[in-house]
Amino acid sequence: MSKIAEKTRVLLELVKFEHSIFALPYAYIGALYAAAPGWPTLSEFVWVTVAMVGARSFAFVVNRAADKEIDARNPRTAGRAIPAGLIKAWELWLFSAVVLGTFLFAVWQLEPITRWLWPIVLGVFVIYPYTKRFTPLCHYWLGLCLGLAPVGAWVAVSGSLADPAPWVLGAAVALWTAGFDIIYATQDVECDVRDGVHSMPADLGVRSALVQTRIAHLLTVALLVTGGLLAGAGWPWYAGVGVAAALMWYENGIVKADDLTRVNAAFFTVNGVIAVVVGAGAVIDRLIG
Repeated sequence: MSKIAEKTRVLLELVKFEHSIFALPYAYIGALYAAAPGWPTLSEFVWVTVAMVGARSFAFVVNRAADKEIDARNPRTAGRAIPAGLIKAWELWLFSAVVLGTFLFAVWQLEPITRWLWPIVLGVFVIYPYTKRFTPLCHYWLGLCLGLAPVGAWVAVSGSLADPAPWVLGAAVALWTAGFDIIYATQDVECDVRDGVHSMPADLGVRSALVQTRIAHLLTVALLVTGGLLAGAGWPWYAGVGVAAALMWYENGIVKADDLTRVNAAFFTVNGVIAVVVGAGAVIDRLIG
């Protein structure tokens, strides 16, 4: 039992289960506004959650497996489960099969259209880890991965791809994600340049990359406001967006080209709060709307 517990801990660390907080609130936002003026059923809520966690876990396994050699050469990431040899190949792929099966089972419990669209989602996820071999636009491809959260949940509840609101919200999430991923990439500039791994900080320089993050986050706020208008959101949504805008301002203020000591605080803590705040604004809006 102790071995099973340890393997479970390693696997949860490998897929960074706690990082689900970045995408799940936006999936719930998509589901909440898709069901308006009603509410998603408990079944829809559960299966959207299971599908999100399953797809994200599978994506992380693919990402970690694809990056094992890059991670092994980087002192910051060399201790990760795969390069450190903490998990065997068969254990990794068994886990990936389980989470993929979980994702597919959840998809089949939602609107029938999702049974046709799931390969597109997984295709986007599987391509992501290879983009950094070719282009610094990899941050925006990662943004696309997370930006599918409100779109996928909206479609899973409504069965429609025609509504513009989830696409605008998805674009907001994509730019927000790209922005904070650029901040995250500032930690690995020297290793990325050495190994030929592309990122905005490595290719353009840290200062220029951080300017790009600020622009991406300004556009994020504009798109969140526009998405709220299209979804018919009330004042609590905009209050949540306002708080998120202030947090993004703070996030961009504590990371500077000549001071990267607070990158982790900006990346995980602040962005986790941003996702929860925006999600809470949507919940409150639907409760009192």
